[in-house]
Amino acid sequence: MVPKHHLVWDDFRLVKIIAEANGLAGAAERLGVNHSTVFRRLGQMEESLGVKLFERHRTGYVLTPAGEEMTALAEHMEENVATFTRKLAGQAVAPAGELRVTTNDTLLVYMLTPLFTKFLQACPEMRLDVVLANQALNLSKRDADVAIRATDNPPETLVGRRVATIAWAIYGRAADFPDPAGAVDMPELFQRTWVALGDNLAALKAARFVRDRVPHEKIVYKVNTVLGLAEAVEAGLGIGPLPCFIADAKPALVRLSEVNPDFSAGLWLLTHPDLRQSARVRAFMDFMATEIGRHKKWIEGSGVRTP
Repeated sequence: MVPKHHLVWDDFRLVKIIAEANGLAGAAERLGVNHSTVFRRLGQMEESLGVKLFERHRTGYVLTPAGEEMTALAEHMEENVATFTRKLAGQAVAPAGELRVTTNDTLLVYMLTPLFTKFLQACPEMRLDVVLANQALNLSKRDADVAIRATDNPPETLVGRRVATIAWAIYGRAADFPDPAGAVDMPELFQRTWVALGDNLAALKAARFVRDRVPHEKIVYKVNTVLGLAEAVEAGLGIGPLPCFIADAKPALVRLSEVNPDFSAGLWLLTHPDLRQSARVRAFMDFMATEIGRHKKWIEGSGVRTP
């Protein structure tokens, strides 16, 4: 039977979104249309094709074999479009246009915003769209063009450069340690109250150190951002490990340990291989590598920030 309705990309996309949303209501919300519109379009498609694309259950919509094929094709088409877009972006000849950069809140607030400002002053034809996320966005699907990440294990699918090592040490409130040089005794520190990173950051080396060495009952406060951890130490909730570039800028805090290499993490500039020859990506990454290099001693805990 020849379908009365010629399939277009939007039909494949609709089936994929219904499957991802597990029903019509969620799909309608994602598409910004009424529930009845999605219901009508799906019904027209199924009638035209002469097959059901979903089984309707109380728990949601489940793909039939035909629906699974459409969804697989939609994913393949989506990836082809993303690949084509990346290749076009890679052919740009001048540092102009919009660049989407993903990083985390800690790096943005304490390090990157002034550098982004200098970049835009140097490249006035550029625009930055900054996306804050601790998880790795999918650079293959152009969720972002460049990622600035603190990690020791960058994804193998990305290319880039390690531009610095982020140093960490243990800090406390200066008011509680008037003589920090005489207070650096780790067994004693382990008996004080501590603040720690939340479970979502449990993979960080500093988080593992506290979890493995500090008695559980001494960890009085956990928070799921490094920014929140610094605020907690500054408020006097307890001592804890912090990046030196954050804590050294706070007069109310003092170092209670040497820089601990067991806490350190690489600071990486990363992009997708298809984008590395893009003029705007190359201009941004070269600029950021140079600027971060100027502040390397500060980031690595052995100097102050360069103006």
